[in-house]
Amino acid sequence: MVFFTNPYPLMKQNVTSVCLFLFFHIAACAQKQPDSLPKANPQFKLSINYNSNLNYYGRTDSLKSTGFFPLAELWITPKFYINAAPVFVSNRQQAFDYAGTVTTVGYQNITLKWLSNVYLLKPFYESNSALVQSALKAQAGASFTRLKKVLNLTAGADVKWSNKLDIGTTAGMDHIFRFEKNKTIFVLDPSLYVYAGTQQFSKTYTIKKKGGLLQPPTREPVTETGNTFTILAYEVAMPLIYAKGKWQVLATPAYVLPQHLLQVKDRPDLSEQGQNMFYTTLAVKHTF
Repeated sequence: MVFFTNPYPLMKQNVTSVCLFLFFHIAACAQKQPDSLPKANPQFKLSINYNSNLNYYGRTDSLKSTGFFPLAELWITPKFYINAAPVFVSNRQQAFDYAGTVTTVGYQNITLKWLSNVYLLKPFYESNSALVQSALKAQAGASFTRLKKVLNLTAGADVKWSNKLDIGTTAGMDHIFRFEKNKTIFVLDPSLYVYAGTQQFSKTYTIKKKGGLLQPPTREPVTETGNTFTILAYEVAMPLIYAKGKWQVLATPAYVLPQHLLQVKDRPDLSEQGQNMFYTTLAVKHTF
């Protein structure tokens, strides 16, 4: 049996929503000194999100599901946030099925030179969920971005718990373009990311043992387990944000190239499924 854990499309899209907010916040505040920013009251944000092809670093279920999830965010301070997203899945077998809820508690800080984010994520999946990442029980991670006019550089790491422990890393670069006119802001952020992590797996095969003087040869099953750290995927994306007043419209077209898919010989049902694919995430967000 092949076993692997690690994002995000539920996880991934949840974090993507947070990242898009951060990109917008950086773009809007980049010309201000942090010490001059006024202290903000708690803010509540609500968004409606759609994902055209749920995937976990290019890995998918056999049904090629799409996802719909409202995301509620409570920013207790400008740095401390809590959010939750119930996730609904659609495919050729399910029209609109509840798959579970993903919750996150995090702390993010923005200065003129750095963006940092630390989070703890807890999913609550339905027992019959067929999503690739449904084995995930909890995840904690941190990322740091060095902000530059020419190119922003990001590095991150995370730890994931299921019935085993996995470690993941992220490296990326992006450049933010910001345009403002008549109190309307448009941001686009071409990005390139590399994801790596461990994958737990096991394989079972049989060996032939010689028989004795009066005994015929026999076959004995042997199970080997392994844990590899390798590149999971490359991804290019173009987050787009249109903001006016308390409303934001977000779109993130992306192309992901999964790497090192785990395969079990003659058992496609136990092998990872994935391919290079284009997908997009759409969202409308309102701040109250």
